[in-house]
Parts: sequence; structure tokens; C-alpha cells
Amino acid sequence: MSVKTSAMNDSRTGAARHPAFVYGPAMLVSLIGLGDSIYLTIQHLTGQSVRCTVTTGCSAVLSSHYATIAGVPTAAFGALAYFAAFSLATLAAFGYERARTALAILVAPMLIMTLWLLYVQAFVLRAFCEYCLLSAGMTLTLAALVAAARFVIPTSGITEYRVSSLEDRM
Repeated sequence: MSVKTSAMNDSRTGAARHPAFVYGPAMLVSLIGLGDSIYLTIQHLTGQSVRCTVTTGCSAVLSSHYATIAGVPTAAFGALAYFAAFSLATLAAFGYERARTALAILVAPMLIMTLWLLYVQAFVLRAFCEYCLLSAGMTLTLAALVAAARFVIPTSGITEYRVSSLEDRM
């Protein structure tokens, strides 16, 4: 790699040079979602009702048949997904490109499930759970961060190869 290539790479934005600028917030968002999902899972498994302070539909949402999948609380699947997202975001923050790709693949079904559950709350149950809305907000934010990262942080191998091969021809 020549001096010109190094200078070009140094002129990238801060987020492009340091993936932690994008994936650090993704880690934080994943941890908030994980805490929310664990709380809802514990409440469901212990049979305790969740107390809502902002909305009034928590009991309607969390006692519906949409609150479980094959007998497992839906929030437990969310906890697993958020834990995996946190782990992959941590690896991506340290520059592991496969973790970036895996995180994008993971966030896609999370987003689809979130949109489905928002639809169910709004149009089927006509009730909202603030903890579910928090989780939806975290998933939407995580999806936005992952999508932004795909545009802000270039893949290193292909970009460097193309730049160095063009310089060799000149």
C-alpha cells in the first residue's frame, strides 16, 4: 500500500475510521432492549402482572395469545436476539467485518417481528404496552444504526484493493 492510499484512508470520517462510533450506540441500544426483554420474560414466567405508568394496555397485550410462541414468552426470543445483537455489535466495534454482516442479518428479522407486533398492538388488540413500545423503539433504532453503518463504514478489503491497483497502473 502506498503513501497516497494511507493518506486517503486517513481522510475518512471519524465513524469510518472508528467503527465504535456507530457500533457503540448499537451496543447500548441492544443492552436497553435486553434489559427490557429480560424484565418482561421474568414477569411472564413468574406470573406477575406488569405495571404500566404511561399506557393502560399492558395487561391486555401481555396476556394475549401473541405474548407467547409455542409456550415460550415472546420477550424471551427478544432477549436472545438482543443478546446476540449486543455480542455482534461489540465485535463489529472492534472491526470484525463478519460481525457487521451477521448483525445486519440478525436485525432484519428483529425489525420484521417488531413491525408485526406493532401492527398487532395497534389494529388487532387496540392496546399498547409501554415496555413493548420501548423494545420496538430499541429495535427501530438498532436497525437505523446498522443501516447507517453500511453506508458510513466502507468494507476495508475491497476498497483498499481497488485503490492500490489503480495506483499501480499510474
